[in-house]
Amino acid sequence: MKNQSRGFTLIELIVVILILGILAAIAAPKFIDVTSQARAATLNGLRGAVSSAATLANALQVAQNLASNASITVQGTVVTMASRYPTPNAAGIVATLQADPGVFTSSFAGSVATFQVTTASTPATCQFTYDTTNAATTGPVIGTTTTAGC
Repeated sequence: MKNQSRGFTLIELIVVILILGILAAIAAPKFIDVTSQARAATLNGLRGAVSSAATLANALQVAQNLASNASITVQGTVVTMASRYPTPNAAGIVATLQADPGVFTSSFAGSVATFQVTTASTPATCQFTYDTTNAATTGPVIGTTTTAGC
């Protein structure tokens, strides 16, 4: 009589399940903190977008030979400018970005706009600033991202 095996034995199935369980236990902690890393990456992406938007708005104003405080139009949206860069408010840099307001919040105080990730655990420590205090001489200063509370 010929002995043919069909399928897996119970012991083989248990061994495979144990190996998968061990791998899951080792890998799970590495993937638990992915959301905060995603928020930090999103914030860094927004920082890059703000930098590019300010530079492109400046280039558009210079190319059109407009006065340093003359507004420009970006994709049908009027953007207010000061010292050849977008102003730190909703009609300036935020209008230039045209970003999703559900993901980011922005607040304004004088010549500084602060951008925060809305869903961060502590938005005050998941942010960066856009400062036009010395824009006339050096351009706007886009602060480094603070990601401790993302």
